[in-house]
Amino acid sequence: MTVVHSHPLHAWDTPSGSLVVACGHAPQAPSPHAASHPQAVLALYTGGRAVIDQRTRLTVSAGDVMLIPAGERHRTVSTEGAEVWGLGFHPSAFAQTEVGPLLEPFERVRQGASAVVTIPSGRQEHLVRLLSELHAETRAPHRAMGEQVTRSLFSLVLAEVARSSTWAPADSRVSFAGEALTFIERNCLKPISLREVAAAVGRSPAHVTTALKQATGRSVVEWIISGRMAEARRRLMSTDERVDIIAERVGYADPTHFIRLFRRTEGLTPAAWRKQHRAPSAH
Repeated sequence: MTVVHSHPLHAWDTPSGSLVVACGHAPQAPSPHAASHPQAVLALYTGGRAVIDQRTRLTVSAGDVMLIPAGERHRTVSTEGAEVWGLGFHPSAFAQTEVGPLLEPFERVRQGASAVVTIPSGRQEHLVRLLSELHAETRAPHRAMGEQVTRSLFSLVLAEVARSSTWAPADSRVSFAGEALTFIERNCLKPISLREVAAAVGRSPAHVTTALKQATGRSVVEWIISGRMAEARRRLMSTDERVDIIAERVGYADPTHFIRLFRRTEGLTPAAWRKQHRAPSAH
């Protein structure tokens, strides 16, 4: 896991780990085009205000949390002194863990619920403290029990947001692209393919391919690989498992194929990536 110091809605294409914490000021210039990214983002606004397009036009200010599911297109329209704590993560690295049930707010947003959650004033300072502690923990990823502490803090952050949520009925017009992404996030570490994804949402493979590409700019296979590589990076950073074991755990029976894909996406073999990204104390 890693930390990035920059505006959290624009800094999630990080090569390290599966969770990123960031804090800072939102840029004053509006975004010219809608963008999406393979990470889900939780952004707590602690000052100022911002106007964001995400399916509809949303205004967020101090005390609001903005939820952006992975693959969801969004665009910053304007900001006025907006200060943000942001948390970005790959859902596939957590969907099958004890954290999984706490990801429900992101699934509800995909189903049509509002992407803005207002945190009660009495809980805002606590949520900032949790994010600050998570920020500090991710800066020292090889502390004793670092993975467990990070995951616990992450769970507490998600729980605060879930408890503050009041959900309106879901939009019945939700596209199946969101359903496909949720299925991929929950199952991409298994040996699934486009066919299984299409069957899960009751559409043809060709239909799913076209819809997901139009909605997110990425194909089904690209989403599956993205989720698998995120979990592979997490295991390379936080465990001493052999590369062939990691390959199997993220859905590849052939370690050679896994190594080739990893090198294509990360620019290094898994072994070289691990050596480069792990602190000397980890060896």
